[in-house]
Amino acid sequence: MMGITQRRRNFDHNQMIICDHCGSYGRYQVFMTYMCLLLFFIPCLKWDKQYYVQSTCCNTIYSLNPEIGKRIARGENVEILPQNLTQVQARYKSRSKRCSNCGFETHEEFEFCPKCGRRF
Repeated sequence: MMGITQRRRNFDHNQMIICDHCGSYGRYQVFMTYMCLLLFFIPCLKWDKQYYVQSTCCNTIYSLNPEIGKRIARGENVEILPQNLTQVQARYKSRSKRCSNCGFETHEEFEFCPKCGRRF
């Protein structure tokens, strides 16, 4: 009994950032995807390793330079720089607020609507 599957491995990498995509504070989550040959449900062979970074603020996914990814996989404390990343998928969450009373819409961090005074 054998099979081929794609797997994901998360790494313990903590780097605080100000996101280039959404401008919020967050951190990078580093993971690797790979194809795996299973023989009697035991992983025997791994190939097609690709390293990715996901920002916690807006969930944007970036492809990571393989050399940096390998160093993180070995447990080295590496700083991820913007030139090591290539954006793959943007999952930008809208940060706009809309008042249910008057329909006023803003991207600012108001607690109350400046137009009618009701809480957002």
